[in-house]
Amino acid sequence: MRCPFCQSEDTQVKDSRPAEDGAAIRRRRSCNACGARFTTFERVQLRELTVVKSDGRRVAFDREKLARSIRVALRKRPVDEEKVERIVTGIQRRLESEGAEELTSKAIGQRVMEVLRELDPVAYVRFASVYQNFRDAKDFNAFLGSLDNG
Repeated sequence: MRCPFCQSEDTQVKDSRPAEDGAAIRRRRSCNACGARFTTFERVQLRELTVVKSDGRRVAFDREKLARSIRVALRKRPVDEEKVERIVTGIQRRLESEGAEELTSKAIGQRVMEVLRELDPVAYVRFASVYQNFRDAKDFNAFLGSLDNG
Protein backbone atom coordinates (compact mmCIF):
# COMPACT_ATOMS: atom_id res chain seq x y z
CA MET A 1 0.00 0.00 0.00
CA ARG A 2 1.40 3.38 -1.01
CA CYS A 3 1.76 6.07 1.68
CA PRO A 4 -0.66 8.95 0.96
CA PHE A 5 1.86 11.45 2.36
CA CYS A 6 5.21 10.58 0.76
CA GLN A 7 4.08 8.00 -1.87
CA SER A 8 6.53 5.38 -0.54
CA GLU A 9 5.45 1.77 -0.99
CA ASP A 10 7.29 0.73 2.17
CA THR A 11 4.32 0.65 4.59
CA GLN A 12 3.45 -1.76 7.34
CA VAL A 13 0.14 -2.90 8.88
CA LYS A 14 0.13 -2.18 12.63
CA ASP A 15 -3.42 -3.24 13.50
CA SER A 16 -6.38 -4.91 11.75
CA ARG A 17 -9.94 -5.22 12.97
CA PRO A 18 -13.43 -5.75 11.56
CA ALA A 19 -15.43 -2.63 10.67
CA GLU A 20 -18.92 -1.80 9.38
CA ASP A 21 -20.47 -4.79 11.17
CA GLY A 22 -18.01 -7.20 9.57
CA ALA A 23 -18.48 -5.89 6.02
CA ALA A 24 -14.96 -4.41 5.95
CA ILE A 25 -11.54 -4.67 7.57
CA ARG A 26 -9.99 -1.54 9.02
CA ARG A 27 -6.19 -1.51 8.88
CA ARG A 28 -3.96 0.98 10.71
CA ARG A 29 -0.75 1.42 8.75
CA SER A 30 2.58 3.11 9.27
CA CYS A 31 5.00 4.37 6.63
CA ASN A 32 8.57 3.23 7.20
CA ALA A 33 9.91 6.08 5.04
CA CYS A 34 8.23 9.16 6.63
CA GLY A 35 6.71 7.72 9.82
CA ALA A 36 3.15 8.83 8.95
CA ARG A 37 0.21 6.75 10.16
CA PHE A 38 -2.97 6.23 8.15
CA THR A 39 -6.01 3.97 7.93
CA THR A 40 -7.21 1.85 5.02
CA PHE A 41 -10.38 -0.19 4.58
CA GLU A 42 -10.74 -3.47 2.72
CA ARG A 43 -14.22 -4.36 1.42
CA VAL A 44 -15.69 -7.15 -0.67
CA GLN A 45 -16.74 -6.01 -4.12
CA LEU A 46 -19.25 -8.33 -5.76
CA ARG A 47 -19.02 -6.80 -9.22
CA GLU A 48 -17.85 -3.73 -11.11
CA LEU A 49 -20.70 -1.26 -11.43
CA THR A 50 -21.01 1.37 -14.14
CA VAL A 51 -23.21 4.41 -13.64
CA VAL A 52 -25.04 5.83 -16.65
CA LYS A 53 -25.36 9.58 -16.06
CA SER A 54 -28.35 11.63 -17.20
CA ASP A 55 -26.30 12.98 -20.14
CA GLY A 56 -25.46 9.43 -21.27
CA ARG A 57 -21.85 9.32 -20.00
CA ARG A 58 -20.73 6.12 -18.33
CA VAL A 59 -18.51 6.29 -15.25
CA ALA A 60 -17.34 3.77 -12.66
CA PHE A 61 -19.43 3.60 -9.49
CA ASP A 62 -17.76 5.74 -6.82
CA ARG A 63 -18.54 4.68 -3.27
CA GLU A 64 -16.98 7.85 -1.87
CA LYS A 65 -19.16 10.08 -4.04
CA LEU A 66 -22.23 8.26 -2.72
CA ALA A 67 -20.99 8.66 0.86
CA ARG A 68 -20.28 12.38 0.34
CA SER A 69 -23.78 13.07 -0.98
CA ILE A 70 -25.34 11.26 1.99
CA ARG A 71 -23.06 13.12 4.43
CA VAL A 72 -24.09 16.46 2.90
CA ALA A 73 -27.78 15.60 3.35
CA LEU A 74 -27.11 14.51 6.94
CA ARG A 75 -24.91 17.48 7.89
CA LYS A 76 -25.72 18.68 11.44
CA ARG A 77 -28.26 15.89 11.89
CA PRO A 78 -28.09 13.37 14.78
CA VAL A 79 -26.61 10.53 12.69
CA ASP A 80 -23.09 9.27 13.42
CA GLU A 81 -20.43 8.41 10.84
CA GLU A 82 -20.69 4.68 11.54
CA LYS A 83 -24.38 4.78 10.56
CA VAL A 84 -23.48 6.62 7.33
CA GLU A 85 -20.96 3.88 6.48
CA ARG A 86 -23.59 1.19 7.11
CA ILE A 87 -26.04 3.04 4.86
CA VAL A 88 -23.49 3.34 2.05
CA THR A 89 -22.48 -0.32 2.39
CA GLY A 90 -26.14 -1.38 2.35
CA ILE A 91 -26.92 0.63 -0.77
CA GLN A 92 -23.78 -0.61 -2.53
CA ARG A 93 -24.52 -4.27 -1.66
CA ARG A 94 -28.11 -3.89 -2.86
CA LEU A 95 -26.97 -2.41 -6.17
CA GLU A 96 -24.34 -5.12 -6.65
CA SER A 97 -26.72 -7.95 -5.81
CA GLU A 98 -29.40 -6.76 -8.26
CA GLY A 99 -27.31 -8.23 -11.06
CA ALA A 100 -27.09 -5.32 -13.49
CA GLU A 101 -23.59 -4.11 -14.27
CA GLU A 102 -24.91 -0.76 -15.51
CA LEU A 103 -27.33 1.36 -13.54
CA THR A 104 -28.59 4.88 -13.88
CA SER A 105 -27.72 7.71 -11.53
CA LYS A 106 -31.50 8.07 -11.12
CA ALA A 107 -31.72 4.51 -9.75
CA ILE A 108 -28.97 5.22 -7.22
CA GLY A 109 -30.74 8.43 -6.18
CA GLN A 110 -33.97 6.47 -5.64
CA ARG A 111 -32.19 4.03 -3.31
CA VAL A 112 -30.75 6.93 -1.30
CA MET A 113 -34.17 8.60 -1.12
CA GLU A 114 -35.75 5.39 0.22
CA VAL A 115 -33.15 5.10 2.98
CA LEU A 116 -33.19 8.79 3.95
CA ARG A 117 -36.99 8.93 4.03
CA GLU A 118 -36.96 6.30 6.78
CA LEU A 119 -33.90 7.67 8.59
CA ASP A 120 -34.29 11.45 8.79
CA PRO A 121 -36.98 13.68 7.22
CA VAL A 122 -34.73 16.76 7.02
CA ALA A 123 -31.96 14.84 5.24
CA TYR A 124 -34.60 13.35 2.94
CA VAL A 125 -35.83 16.82 1.88
CA ARG A 126 -32.26 18.11 1.50
CA PHE A 127 -31.29 15.21 -0.74
CA ALA A 128 -34.53 15.47 -2.73
CA SER A 129 -33.94 19.17 -3.39
CA VAL A 130 -30.69 18.35 -5.21
CA TYR A 131 -31.74 14.99 -6.68
CA GLN A 132 -35.00 16.38 -8.09
CA ASN A 133 -33.38 19.70 -9.01
CA PHE A 134 -35.70 22.08 -7.14
CA ARG A 135 -35.61 25.52 -8.78
CA ASP A 136 -37.58 27.68 -6.31
CA ALA A 137 -39.78 27.69 -3.19
CA LYS A 138 -42.78 26.33 -5.15
CA ASP A 139 -40.84 23.13 -5.81
CA PHE A 140 -40.18 22.73 -2.07
CA ASN A 141 -43.83 23.41 -1.23
CA ALA A 142 -45.05 20.86 -3.76
CA PHE A 143 -42.60 18.26 -2.45
CA LEU A 144 -43.50 18.92 1.19
CA GLY A 145 -47.18 18.75 0.28
CA SER A 146 -46.62 15.33 -1.28
CA LEU A 147 -45.00 14.18 2.00
CA ASP A 148 -48.16 15.09 3.91
CA ASN A 149 -50.24 13.11 1.42
CA GLY A 150 -47.89 10.14 1.16
